[in-house]
Amino acid sequence: MESGIDLIIYSAVCGCIATLVMDVWAIIQKRVWAVPPLNYCLVGRWFLHMKNGQVVHMNITQSKEQHLECHVGWFSHYLVGVLFAGLYIALNAVLPVGTSFIAVVGFGLLTVVVPFFIMQPCFGFGFLASKAPSPWVARFRSCVAHLSFGVGLYVSFQLVSAAKLFNA
Repeated sequence: MESGIDLIIYSAVCGCIATLVMDVWAIIQKRVWAVPPLNYCLVGRWFLHMKNGQVVHMNITQSKEQHLECHVGWFSHYLVGVLFAGLYIALNAVLPVGTSFIAVVGFGLLTVVVPFFIMQPCFGFGFLASKAPSPWVARFRSCVAHLSFGVGLYVSFQLVSAAKLFNA
């Protein structure tokens, strides 16, 4: 990396590509297996309720809808993807594990701790989706989504490296 700005751009490019792969996988699952996609409007609702001091909900689906919640949710979804990419890049600078398929996809799977231990409890779904109607289905879907993010992150690192956009 040549500069901090390069790190930010590198993270943004890779994070957006990885998140896009995650979203394409969600579309494929919906069309092929009728798996409903994640509702990022609820993420926006959660963030927008925070401005009033409400972080934890009994059930976020029953919380008051917020103006522009879907826009905020989708923006947040991609922003988190960029932040995760930046975290991997920064961690790789400190603990050089490289960009092997196993390392990057493993990191993608590891990011599932955020929904399992922060978002789902705050949404009222319990730790590890324990209060969801089908907890094991919710857990499996979360893991698959984050695995697809990891695959996308690996692909993005390979594409950026092949394009020689950065000294990564």
